[in-house]
Amino acid sequence: MEPPRSTLPATLPLVVTPPPRLLLLLLALSASPAQAHYYDDYGWQSDAYQGSQRFYAKPAVCVSIPSNLRLCQNIGYAQMRLPNLLEHESLPEVQQQAGSWVPLLAKRCHPDTQLFLCSLFAPVCLDRPIYPCRSLCQAVRDSCAPVMESFGFPWPDMLRCDKFPIDNDLCIAAQSARGGAGGGGGGGGGGGGVGGGAGVDGGDEAEGVTAQTEMKVCPPCDNEMKIESVLEHYCASEFAIKMKIKEVKQAGGDKLIMAQQKKRKVLKPGPLAKKDLKKLALHIKNGGGCPCQQLDSLAGNFLIMGRKLEQQLLLTAIYRLDKKNRELKNIIKKLKNHKCPAFHSTF
Repeated sequence: MEPPRSTLPATLPLVVTPPPRLLLLLLALSASPAQAHYYDDYGWQSDAYQGSQRFYAKPAVCVSIPSNLRLCQNIGYAQMRLPNLLEHESLPEVQQQAGSWVPLLAKRCHPDTQLFLCSLFAPVCLDRPIYPCRSLCQAVRDSCAPVMESFGFPWPDMLRCDKFPIDNDLCIAAQSARGGAGGGGGGGGGGGGVGGGAGVDGGDEAEGVTAQTEMKVCPPCDNEMKIESVLEHYCASEFAIKMKIKEVKQAGGDKLIMAQQKKRKVLKPGPLAKKDLKKLALHIKNGGGCPCQQLDSLAGNFLIMGRKLEQQLLLTAIYRLDKKNRELKNIIKKLKNHKCPAFHSTF
């Protein structure tokens, strides 16, 4: 059941405790009705929308941010605006779509990732929408697009940075010291452009993504051994297998994990075909130059999660199954009966 809704107030409806800079912005916006036309005219520039007021089937309302919207917990305010800035008109739709982004937060690719995503998925409840600044989008994109690329995902078109306003007093700016680094495009490293961000924005100037030739840890190997984290990766992945590893090779810029033919158990088949399982090989995309601690020793069993991109199987998460680790045994048991929400996998 959805929490009670209320119509949008003309001023900030709650005590907000985000970082001081954001707090001042929200208070200023709530007290500045003369500026409302800016956002009414700007709107959300989707392909079907070019500059006029968006039409929603439902009027804008304030709703409490539910506890199971894990992407946007502890963000400094308790109510969000519906429809949100990604055109989601119901809480179940928001929860389903936001769920696929939760694993990205755990990768810590940028300190303002949650601020940026939640400004869109769970925008603060004012009488008009407050969009993220373009420089905030660029900073998060430049840091996180290479991580997303390692999972086979380009920076999505729905987050094109040229859709957002240039920096001014009427948009949400970056809060971290790193936030401004990506402003103006490229983040200072643009040569080479790793990931799907380059060329996506079209109108953005210098839309290259900062190259990351040496990552501290391969993103699919940087996982918390907590049940919530494992379940999030499980649901965000297309398939999951318990298996032994025969060897690890280099394949171009990727790491290639070759599975042993025997002693493997498919926990979540997803799109896997018989031919995929016959000679199981998983790529850590762009993983040739980054370490993966789980692969330091190939002894024992591994929990492997991934997705199928064209004819390649991409690794999205890897866990070493230690027989002495009771928590892992419990996790494996829960995976067998765990029901994932039906969302479109973005990350």
